[in-house]
Amino acid sequence: MTQTPELPLRGAAAPAPAPAPGRRRPHRAWSVAAVTFLTLIGAAGFASLPGLLIEPLHDGFHWSRGTIGFAVSVNLALYGLTAPFAAALMDRFGIRRVVAAALVVIATGAGLTVFMTESWQLVLYWGVLVGLGSGSMALAFAATVTGRWFTARRGLVTGILTAAGASGQLIFLPALSWIVERYGWRPAAVTVALAALAVVPLVWLLLRDHPADVGVAPYGSAEFVPKPPPQRGAARRAVRALLSAARTGPFWLLAGTFAICGATTNGLVKTHFVPAAHDHGMPMTAAASLLAVIGIFDIAGTVASGWFTDRFHTRRLLATYYGLRGLSLMFLPLLLSDTVHPPMVFFIVFYGLDWVATVPPTLALCREHYGDDAAIVFGWVLAAHQVGAALIAFLGGLARDAFGTYNPVWYASGALCAVAALMALVIRQGRAGAGDGRVAVAQG
Repeated sequence: MTQTPELPLRGAAAPAPAPAPGRRRPHRAWSVAAVTFLTLIGAAGFASLPGLLIEPLHDGFHWSRGTIGFAVSVNLALYGLTAPFAAALMDRFGIRRVVAAALVVIATGAGLTVFMTESWQLVLYWGVLVGLGSGSMALAFAATVTGRWFTARRGLVTGILTAAGASGQLIFLPALSWIVERYGWRPAAVTVALAALAVVPLVWLLLRDHPADVGVAPYGSAEFVPKPPPQRGAARRAVRALLSAARTGPFWLLAGTFAICGATTNGLVKTHFVPAAHDHGMPMTAAASLLAVIGIFDIAGTVASGWFTDRFHTRRLLATYYGLRGLSLMFLPLLLSDTVHPPMVFFIVFYGLDWVATVPPTLALCREHYGDDAAIVFGWVLAAHQVGAALIAFLGGLARDAFGTYNPVWYASGALCAVAALMALVIRQGRAGAGDGRVAVAQG
């Protein structure tokens, strides 16, 4: 005998009759996932703009690139450091309230930049407000939704929601770069603010914190799951997990490699690729379109990396990914020019496949070493990722001011990737098995 996953609200006298064949409505979890997808696409728009602002703000206000890079670094750092606590906020106040408030904070920060006249205002509006708002939802949002609303198809839904970031980058980067070139940076900032506000009604009307709120079981489950009470100790657990993991060597190796990952992706390429290409005469729209194409191959690379992680040694995979990334960055200064040519396209495809391929093996190693606390520890490792991104976003701008070119930054980042490859190889075997992540992934 099977049970319908659509169960009655608590206190109802009897289950509602099953819908007639052919008239069954989609489970409410799918509408929640759709709203989450749209919200994460918008979040990608918030993250796409900083790299497009460096040249216009430098020309308009005569601020140094180091100063602008500092504001971007504050944004990236707060995004990462807020993330481990975002799930705690959602457990305490609910997904809908936290995400709606985060979107309003982002819209406020992006909108206020239109009126700024001093560099400290850029740090406050874009660095602090947009950083806190983005960090309050992006990393924890998808994981919380899939964990609460889905029992079956979790992997599929997680993959779709992860792809939302790449999809948003593909949509927003060319559009925002066109707005910046045609109308200036202020309309682009207003566009980001309006995009954030536009999602708020969808979140408030269609998003629900838990399946029990609408009287259904999670998708794929035949049993009704009562809504848990607000969790007041989740933040303490996050801190305890950090303190415990910090006493182990693998944590520092994982955090260090992932910090280099963030430095050589979000901090370097996402922030400085467009202005670096513009230095060589490439139009901003063309450079932004190349950056958007990375998002397409990012999806394929991440899916393939997950498949490899189930079958190969995770430490060797990480070492391979970082080594190949470093090699590609070493060649990039030779490829930048005023036009898009085949070797540059090859770099974009190759680098895109490697963009976040490091995530599945890193998560598998966290599971292997930290068991039930793996998700929280991975949150702190992700925080290290954003801190690394923040440092290179700032230092890259300083280097451009000092040397008049980004070339030293590309070479230094390639060397950092070589260091990350060596660090990955010395991560010791975890509890799950003989030095690889296959058992850990299967059990995780």
